[in-house]
Amino acid sequence: MPEILEQEDTQLRLQQVNDALDSGMFVYVRKLLQHTEPYDLALILESSPSKSRPVLWQLVDPDIQGDVLEELNEEVRKGILKSMQPEKLAAVAEGMDVDDLAEVLRTLPDSVYQEVIGSMDSQDRARVEAALSYEEDTAGGIMNTDTITIRPNVTVDVVLRYLRLKGDLPETTDSFYVVDREDRFVGAITLTTIVTSKPETVVSTLINRDIEAVSPELGETDVAQLFERYDWVSAPVVNSEGRLLGRITIDDVIDIIRENAEHSLMSMAGLDDEADTFAPVIKSTQQRSVWLGINLITALLAVAVSSLFEGILSELAILAILNTLVPSMGGVAGNQTLTLVIRAMALGQIGESNSKALLLKELSVGFLNGVIWAVLIALVITLWKQDLMLGAVVAFAMVMNLTAAGLAGVVIPLLLKKMKIDPALAGSVILTTITDIVGIFAFLGTATLLLS
Repeated sequence: MPEILEQEDTQLRLQQVNDALDSGMFVYVRKLLQHTEPYDLALILESSPSKSRPVLWQLVDPDIQGDVLEELNEEVRKGILKSMQPEKLAAVAEGMDVDDLAEVLRTLPDSVYQEVIGSMDSQDRARVEAALSYEEDTAGGIMNTDTITIRPNVTVDVVLRYLRLKGDLPETTDSFYVVDREDRFVGAITLTTIVTSKPETVVSTLINRDIEAVSPELGETDVAQLFERYDWVSAPVVNSEGRLLGRITIDDVIDIIRENAEHSLMSMAGLDDEADTFAPVIKSTQQRSVWLGINLITALLAVAVSSLFEGILSELAILAILNTLVPSMGGVAGNQTLTLVIRAMALGQIGESNSKALLLKELSVGFLNGVIWAVLIALVITLWKQDLMLGAVVAFAMVMNLTAAGLAGVVIPLLLKKMKIDPALAGSVILTTITDIVGIFAFLGTATLLLS
């Protein structure tokens, strides 16, 4: 029986696999992998150095390779797919869900994609091409076509006999969808209702016609929000003509939520959410160099502002020591606001109707925080350096920068969203640049006026 491994057990299994590979004990490795769930096999592959993955993949049971591909990180999956012949990939694809198979096929070069599609039977090809006709991040792109449909004029007994003949139900089946002869969606009947109703009951009397169907063009994030809001286990996907295309299940939605969380986390560091932890050194260096270059440019902007006040800095060394204090506080405060706003945007809580109210609220929070910490830091510096004017300069700059940070934390993500730019990717860099420049300018500019 396959094992579901805890995190510590997975690391232990990974260590056993790596030690066995180093010793050339491939038969032992194959036996270890045979008793491991696809998710844990994917984790082992992702946690292994890139040079070991082709060997490990050859040792994975071909019957579950499709399940493992579904669980793999996109970057790791691409590396595995490069080593597979098209006919082998087509064989592995036979047992995969349509939505997962479509995701895999999207990552293939066109020539390989055509070979894989050509080696499928006509029914599988039609199902995959239907899924591929929609954008990847839409309901149509993530839907599955493994739905059980029934006619409204049959009895419960007929449905039960059909289910017994069919044998297995598609995974995560909680409802059956009722369609007419043109496959137009009529409604749904829960599995519980079918099982508990009298055999002679006609299906049309049991239909829930208030089921909300999902448009295939709806974005996947909006789909996830609907599932969260209404506690759905599955939802029908219906086109503009009312025809049932497939269904979306809760396991797909969990993947979307996890991917969105990873995307937000990784984007704030300028990394791809599908980045491979054990990617080759050169590839990782190239991926990170772009972001480091952008940060260098923004840092130079802050340096340029500081250079405008070189005279006062050379006169009063204490200003050089305190120069990082105000920008640092502004950066922290701004990122707090930015993170809050990006999260609210992802949850659909911010729109034109309430953005002004949020802006005023964060301006007030920034100003109040500025006053609180300005008083505190002014008191510390005055007692430390016995210079009331120096404390007042730092206090004024602190109020200015924390207020600007609150403003920027709201305005930046809203503007980036209007420009079709991911706020999680670019927001942090822009905000840090603004708080650095405002903080330095407010501090050194005020010091030049009052202390020089």
